[in-house]
Amino acid sequence: MADRLRRGRDWVRANDPVYAAARRPGRAEKAAAGVTLLLVAAVMIFLLLFDWNWLRGPIGRWASQKYDREVALRGDLDVNLFSWTPSVVVNDLKFGGPDWARERDTANVGRIEASVRLRKLFAGQIEMPLLSFTRPNVVLIATADGRKSWELEPDKPDDGEGMKLPVIQQLVIADGRLTVDEQRRDLTLDAQVNARETANDGDAGFLLDGRGSINGSPLTLRIQGGPFINIRRNRPYQFTAAVDGAGSRLRADGAITRPFDLGQFQATLSLQGQNLADLYLLTGVTLPNTPAYRLSGALTRDDRVWTFNDFDGRVGASDLSGDVKVDAAERLRVEAQLTSRRLDLDDLLAVVGAQPRTSGENTETTSGSPGKLLPDATLQVERLRTMDGSLSYRAASVKANDFDVRAVNLGAKLEGGVLNLDPVSFNFNRGELNGTAKINATRDTPYSAIDFRLGGYPLESLVPARGGVQPISGRMLGRVRLEGPGSSIHRFAAASKGSLSVVVPQGRMREAFAELLGINASAGLIKLLSGDQGQTQIRCAVADFNVAGGVASAKTFVIDTGVVLARGSGSFNLGQETLNLRIDGDSKKPRLLRVWAPITIGGTFTSPRPGVDVGEVVKQGGLAAIVGAVAAPVAALFAFVDPGLAEDANCGQLIASAR
Repeated sequence: MADRLRRGRDWVRANDPVYAAARRPGRAEKAAAGVTLLLVAAVMIFLLLFDWNWLRGPIGRWASQKYDREVALRGDLDVNLFSWTPSVVVNDLKFGGPDWARERDTANVGRIEASVRLRKLFAGQIEMPLLSFTRPNVVLIATADGRKSWELEPDKPDDGEGMKLPVIQQLVIADGRLTVDEQRRDLTLDAQVNARETANDGDAGFLLDGRGSINGSPLTLRIQGGPFINIRRNRPYQFTAAVDGAGSRLRADGAITRPFDLGQFQATLSLQGQNLADLYLLTGVTLPNTPAYRLSGALTRDDRVWTFNDFDGRVGASDLSGDVKVDAAERLRVEAQLTSRRLDLDDLLAVVGAQPRTSGENTETTSGSPGKLLPDATLQVERLRTMDGSLSYRAASVKANDFDVRAVNLGAKLEGGVLNLDPVSFNFNRGELNGTAKINATRDTPYSAIDFRLGGYPLESLVPARGGVQPISGRMLGRVRLEGPGSSIHRFAAASKGSLSVVVPQGRMREAFAELLGINASAGLIKLLSGDQGQTQIRCAVADFNVAGGVASAKTFVIDTGVVLARGSGSFNLGQETLNLRIDGDSKKPRLLRVWAPITIGGTFTSPRPGVDVGEVVKQGGLAAIVGAVAAPVAALFAFVDPGLAEDANCGQLIASAR
């Protein structure tokens, strides 16, 4: 091997003209070497004596043309290239706004000083020993239609990834100011920004402290971290952040896991406020209306993906835990899995627009309108259009409630402004309510459709026992199918069309109540007054209503018991929430002293008024007077005698038609 190398070297010495010229340079070679040395020396002298200020104009014109805004280097430009850490100093830099915001410069900086490590640069890496800003004044403007003043390439889609900076061993910001004007959320912020290596007052490190407003309410923001000295990529940078605004408080304590890569960090996040929906103004994520809340969990950012995992806390009087994933791509996408160990049903009603009132461990809800049952809170359709996603929610148990709900299971998918709720499931002590709902929010006024089925709900849960005796028993079935426009539940109901039906295939009720369906004075009233607890069969009960324009009109309304066959008529108005129903009962047995008077149900959903059609009683009394005038006085009683000719209803046919 050594011999082969030696032979190769000897051949080069004997035959290579370049080697020969270098060993024994001639006149031409000497002249070329001299010219080269002179050129190098001339370049070195030129760079040493060059006035870099001559380049301020060309650099400004080039940058202005490239970024379509005014860029000017108005102060001295100083460059030092002859160092292992070349540096540049820029004084009085102006970076103007885009053509639609030229009256406000995006940035004005009194002085910028930066250096780069040459050895790392030759290796294809950027490492900056120093980056210093003196009196930077930055103005960020975002319009309602999505334009951003700081975007240098507005046509390039936003990938949602965080800013990635080179390694900066020493970052200094002196007397910085940041102004934000975000018009879509009516957000303004004026913040002081400083990054100090050392400070006599112990205030070294990074600090952003700002005040402003959001949607008309005060806003404060404070972000604090340690000094930027000898920061390394493999050493997490600790920070704390606090935001107060829009009725919400957010606190984060964490670390940027890879310093200078702002797309990677982890933190413990705690948040609390009066309504989760208010967080839309701070985060851009559409959340439902809720009572007061407090939650805490692990917040992680991995470029465009944010996760809030293993969080736990309370919403109203209910506990809530789960995981949320937010993909901040060009179109926001949210995936959430939520659970409650014990749900207060009033907290869930707040989601559909009821007004919550929390006192201690209890939450009560109202419709928000005095005397109304159906909530009238307006659905924020424009928020539903800003994102896609899915949700699953399960409540393992439910606090004791009037409806006897024991468990809840909900699912939701939002795509392109259309929200599908499937399943909507409530489990009772016995029986369940299952269904689906669809809200098309692509229109200015959303159009909704619901289809709910009630299976096996016990009548005992509606009418509680008195004196240890159950006045009514049986299982109730039902279905509601409605569709129509409306930006709230109340407005949807007021304009809806479809059908509502309730069926009791069989059961039992206190005979005194059954007799009163026909206003039987001799049987019903006497049994009620005497405390008779005897029961009769409910052969079937069917109430089937057609709905048009928010008015539900009775198509079939029958209550068939062992002693009375009652038929109903009338309607109820979902918009006005009023009742106008009438029940006529016919006895199946001969009765003496029966008053033929229909039962009426009027009033409102929240205050129904049962009564008796007095006009029919007067007519019956008038008939008795006529009979008494032309016949014996005993004959006058005939007007109050019921021969009991009512027949059993065809329950099978009635039930089939209602379903």
